[in-house]
Parts: sequence; C-alpha cells; structure tokens
Amino acid sequence: MSSLAQVIAFLAPYEFSPTVLLVCGCAALAFHRGRRGIAVRRGRALAFWLGLGLIYAVLQTHFDYYAQHMFFMHRLQHLVLHHVGPFLIAVAAPADVLGAGVPRVVHRYIVVPLRHNRSTHLLYRAIQQPLVAALLFVGLIEFWLIPNVHFYAMLNVPLYDTMNWGMAVDGLLFWWMVFNLRAPDSSDARHYGGRILLLFLVMFPQIVIGAHIALSHRDLYAVYAVCGRIWPLSAQVDQQLGGLITWIPSAMMSIAGALVLMHRWATRGNEAAVVEAAPMTGGGACRNAI
Repeated sequence: MSSLAQVIAFLAPYEFSPTVLLVCGCAALAFHRGRRGIAVRRGRALAFWLGLGLIYAVLQTHFDYYAQHMFFMHRLQHLVLHHVGPFLIAVAAPADVLGAGVPRVVHRYIVVPLRHNRSTHLLYRAIQQPLVAALLFVGLIEFWLIPNVHFYAMLNVPLYDTMNWGMAVDGLLFWWMVFNLRAPDSSDARHYGGRILLLFLVMFPQIVIGAHIALSHRDLYAVYAVCGRIWPLSAQVDQQLGGLITWIPSAMMSIAGALVLMHRWATRGNEAAVVEAAPMTGGGACRNAI
C-alpha cells in the first residue's frame, strides 16, 4: 500500500459516528457563516479550527482504533478531548461568531427555548461555578481511570461513547468557564487571579493520578491485553507512557491556561489605564476602545 493510500485509510473513520459528524459539521458551518458578519482575527479563527479539527480527528479517524488497543494512545485521545481541543476552542471565544452563524429557524426553535428554560439555565450556572467545574474536571479523569470502570468502558460501545463525549463536553465547559471573563463591572465577574489559582488546583490531582499509573508495578488496565495491543510494547511500558501523558502534558495545560489569563489580565490593565488617562489628554473618544 502506498503512503498516500495509508494516509487516506488512516483518515477514514474507524467506526463512523453520524453524531460526531453532525456536531462537528454544524459547528464548522455555523462558524464559517458567522465570520461573514463578524470580523475574526486570524489567530482566533486558527485556534477554533485547530481545536475542532483535533476533536474530530481523535474520534473519527483510525486514531480511535489505536486508542482502543493501546493505553497510551487512549490517554492521548483524552488529552485532546478534555484538554487541548476544548482549550483551543475556548481561547477562540467563538460564542458570538457561532451565534451569528446559526440559522434563524434553529435559533428561534432550539437556541431561544433552551436559553429561557429555567432548568437548563440553573444547571448551566451550577456547573459553571469554579469549584464545581474543577471537581467535575478532575473527577471525570479519575472516574474513567478506575481500573474496573475503565475495563467495562472499553468493552461496551455505549459506555465507551459516553466516556468520550463526557470528556469532550466537560472539557468545553471547564475551559469556557476559565476563559469566559466578563467585564470587570459585571455583578458576577470573577477575578483573573482566582481563575489562575483554580488552574493550579486542578493541576496537582492530575499529577498524582498520572504518577500513580506511571509508577505502578501492577498491570492496572488488563483490558488492553484482552483486546490485543497493536504495537509490540509490554503492558508496563504502555502503562508508563499513559501515566506520563496524564502526568505531564495534562498538567502543563494548566500552565498554558494561566499564561493566557496573565496575558489578558495585563492587556486589560493597560487598556484600563488608557481609558483613565483619556480625559486628561483630551482623548475622550478612547472610552469606546474597550
């Protein structure tokens, strides 16, 4: 088989999911439509497309096949679903663009009813509370890595899909909560410092979980022996690699998030200084700069 044919075969869905295609396709279409009426910086657009593309790639290519047969590939898959992909999408802050790109009929009969549904509103506000979001973020990682839970999740298709979707949705909600800072004069605005502290708080449990897996001398995830590993790695090495991925890159995402927040914090401080200085210099028009 030629190299091109191998690439095409890898990019083809291993287990086709119309749900993944529909969700990713609708998000891509809405963002594309929304950009017609809203100016979007190139870096912001790139972050959105990269994040969405990575989520699609780990679910709808043969990457998913490798994730079902190697523990460290599974951890890479969840790193993308729970950390990298949602992180990039949240940094892009695409809510306004996606909202502008949603067809009117969808906005009228789906978006508006959901937005005004009291139960949905209360649930959303509850899970967007920083401590609740942090507990869910770390708790889901720990839950799906419980050996017995992981064993059955990898062998049961509905449970496997629930695991992957749950990680992606939770990642989007968590990183959206982290980066969705409202105006400083908003009644429910949260301080940048609090978000940065929260990112470091979720980092340490991930380090503990990853270190426990990587340094364990027992085969914690025997399901990969049952399914058959596709590469000639021992169970110990496979587990060590998976533990290291949970330990280091996952924790480093907290540092990346903190750097983004510190940059925005400093930028907002500079903008505020310009606004305060404007009346003294006769530059009153600058009040509309933010």
